[in-house]
Amino acid sequence: MTPPEHVESLPELTDNPDHPVAELVEGPRTPLEDLDTPRLLVDVSRLESNIARTAADLAAANVQVRPHMKTSKCLEVYARQRAAGAIGFTCATPAEVRLLGEAGHTGIVWAHQAVGRAKVEFAVNAAENWGVTLIADSLAVATPISDLAAERGVTVTMLMEVDAGQHRTGVAVDSDEATALATALAALPNVTFGGILTHEGHLGPMRGRDVLEATGRSVGEAMAALAERIRATGLACEIVSVGSTPGLSSAPYAAGVTEARPGTYVYFDANQIRAGSCTIDACALTVLSRVVSVRPGQVIIDAGLKAMSADALTPENGGGIVCDLDAVPLPGVQFPVANEEHGFLTGAVDHLKVGDLVRIVPNHACGTVNMWSKLTALFDDGRREIWPIEARH
Repeated sequence: MTPPEHVESLPELTDNPDHPVAELVEGPRTPLEDLDTPRLLVDVSRLESNIARTAADLAAANVQVRPHMKTSKCLEVYARQRAAGAIGFTCATPAEVRLLGEAGHTGIVWAHQAVGRAKVEFAVNAAENWGVTLIADSLAVATPISDLAAERGVTVTMLMEVDAGQHRTGVAVDSDEATALATALAALPNVTFGGILTHEGHLGPMRGRDVLEATGRSVGEAMAALAERIRATGLACEIVSVGSTPGLSSAPYAAGVTEARPGTYVYFDANQIRAGSCTIDACALTVLSRVVSVRPGQVIIDAGLKAMSADALTPENGGGIVCDLDAVPLPGVQFPVANEEHGFLTGAVDHLKVGDLVRIVPNHACGTVNMWSKLTALFDDGRREIWPIEARH
């Protein structure tokens, strides 16, 4: 019997994190031309190469990797990261924590402030049931967690979030407040102080790889220096954690950093190409789209804002890098404008006709993935599988 072209219902996930999803074969060797569009595609060989290369580089530097799961939101991807040596995963939302916890994964860090009764209850439950490590950047955040943990008889491990330059959340890395807060966190009932964590997200928009690399190294060095100041007070500071894909080649390699938490590296994207973090041949994620209308100097495709990302299009970046079916950029073709379900391609588009296919490397892999409920995994031998995307907002 010929396999169905689409899988309408997906098997239940297993409890084994090494094999989290049953085989979801959608039809072997079906050419891309026969697929419906738009469709989210992942090149599995590129995905696995990105994971293996990063794991090997960090292992050689004696740095552990705890990838951020927000990029893929996919248990099949996590199984590959775990097999490559990941010690656990970083989560942003309760849904992500729950997905990993229920799938049996360990080493989870919930890298977000658990504020409000519902999140505090979830945080303490997650710490008790799945050993989830929490974060805080103030006693205002940490005290309600400590109070509930003491009430429940639960001990939670907590990392202090540090602002190393992004100026979002976190205590300033070079401030006396940082050492004082570490001491105060360690003194809270039912709290074990685990170390420090930062996200060097300010590196992403930087232009000039030399500047970005130097800034990334300074982040790692500042975090290591803070850890030493904390240890000088008599506290242990086992974890010194940095996390971003733009900073992946610099921040984790400062002496004293113990772990890295990259996310986008599994797929890479157009933003990472612009930042100099990768070349296009490393980009594993694309959106397959079909031309639905043509006019002089412009063609319309069936991938719009809801297929590409919730991120705003900019005049500089448009909707992503437009490529052919081999994921090679089409020279002179731009993607400057999109509506919800339509994209507008301009420039050297006169060779494109109704029905033609293009693959678009999105600007932001994380934002694009969050728009989808499943992806199509492409294997070198022609196999295709459908992998669920879960824990979306």
